[in-house]
Amino acid sequence: MRLIDFFDRGVSLDGGRAAFIDENGTISYQEAQGYTHQVANALTAEGIKSGDVVAIYCPNDARAFLCMLGILRAGAIYVNLNGLSPIEENLYVLKDRDACLLFIHSQFEQHLEQILNQAPKVASVVTIDHSFGGSSCLSDWIAQHPRTAPDIPRELGDTACLFSTGGTTGKSKATMLTNQVFATMIANANTAMPYQKSPIHLVAAPITHAAGLAALWLFPIGATNVILPRPDPEAIMSAIDRYKVTTLFLPPTVIYMILAHPQLNEFDYSSLKYLIYGAAPMSVDKLKQAVSVFGPVLTQLYGQAEAPMMCTVMSPSEHIRWLETGHEKRLASCGRPCLLTDLAIMSESGTLLDPDEPGEIVIRGSLVMAGYYKNPAATKEISLHDWHHTGDIGVKDQDDYVYILDRKNDMIISGGFNIYPGEIEQVLWGLTEVQDCAVVGVPDDKWGEAVTAVIELVPNMSLDEQSVISHCKAKLGSVKAPKAVLFWDTLPRSPVGKVLRRKVRDTFWENRDRAI
Repeated sequence: MRLIDFFDRGVSLDGGRAAFIDENGTISYQEAQGYTHQVANALTAEGIKSGDVVAIYCPNDARAFLCMLGILRAGAIYVNLNGLSPIEENLYVLKDRDACLLFIHSQFEQHLEQILNQAPKVASVVTIDHSFGGSSCLSDWIAQHPRTAPDIPRELGDTACLFSTGGTTGKSKATMLTNQVFATMIANANTAMPYQKSPIHLVAAPITHAAGLAALWLFPIGATNVILPRPDPEAIMSAIDRYKVTTLFLPPTVIYMILAHPQLNEFDYSSLKYLIYGAAPMSVDKLKQAVSVFGPVLTQLYGQAEAPMMCTVMSPSEHIRWLETGHEKRLASCGRPCLLTDLAIMSESGTLLDPDEPGEIVIRGSLVMAGYYKNPAATKEISLHDWHHTGDIGVKDQDDYVYILDRKNDMIISGGFNIYPGEIEQVLWGLTEVQDCAVVGVPDDKWGEAVTAVIELVPNMSLDEQSVISHCKAKLGSVKAPKAVLFWDTLPRSPVGKVLRRKVRDTFWENRDRAI
């Protein structure tokens, strides 16, 4: 099946069911399908051919989904521009991915002239919400086109999306995600997280990332997608209560903000079935708190742009089992490989390692991208020994549970010891005063790199350096305990809320003489 076919399956289940609810109103599955037919026919009339690239520059909005589905129906490839990224990064994406048409929301009207001047391949622009810059408004642009599906065949191996990598170590790359990749993601997700009736999905995190991918795997079971403009903690809590939300993806940092919110206990969360977290590890202590507040619904996923979302899963029942049996170490894992994902741990030489031996997490199978767009060298480098190399260091235990120790390039070498920042961050998250943190290696004449913790505190709470160091020594020993602790008002974060450890580290390596 093509990716668009999975949406049509949702239509066939109940065309009258709400597909999208946002601040502009409600759109049923049947209405949405007709709208996407019009978008596809308009794209074809505009000269867009099968395999052409079309970009979307829009905040969380139901119309962004309708444009994306229309692009797929026209046989084209969609690219989502991140509304929280600098315009320079989005200009790079437009040019690098060869986008020839752009759907743009008025929230980004100030960037349109720059886009037209610096991205010459963008031959046409359609404004999503209202007309500006002399461009056609979406509703007018599709008005004269039929609400019947165009007959544009696409194959399972054809690219459906160019999904951007994080770009934390340079310019983002475009992963070629095929219809087959999405079919595998959808199968993995619905096997791991089954439903007996159509769910209510709250889209709060940016749709350009995991929250948008989650909607894709929920379309074929007729999910209603309630879309918030931004991941505001109070709005999220209120929406769960109001709409009886069953499914929600959030990065850990947003979950921490909700758990610290003064109105946490004023809302009803009993409708939740899966509160999915990913993008970064979550504190074991905060996991316990989340379970006590939201119930047995915590679900962890591990994936990346090159193999979206569904590499591993740890189910709600597993979370509860490890809590009740006192096997809390398991809560620090990201679960076990999904049904259609082959995962192993590999040495630098390409040997597959035994349980409990640390190495690089590698995966293979139909969840893995077809390659990086226009970058065969990078594709070859990341596909050594016929496995996709994730860049994550981890171990698997005897029962196949996967533990991510850290990013391969973030390891600290201090006094000759290899130290993984993630292990220390887990301990720091256990302190109630810690909202979030990053552990990095700082240049040091004695140690080579000195383990340094940078902490963002929970509002109105305080903590001192020596207490943090003593806590870490008690849990980890003196080698892994931070040599220094800094308190910053705000840690740098990615557009999806993930703390950017690399940016924290660069602060010290770019200014070596800076006093700690």
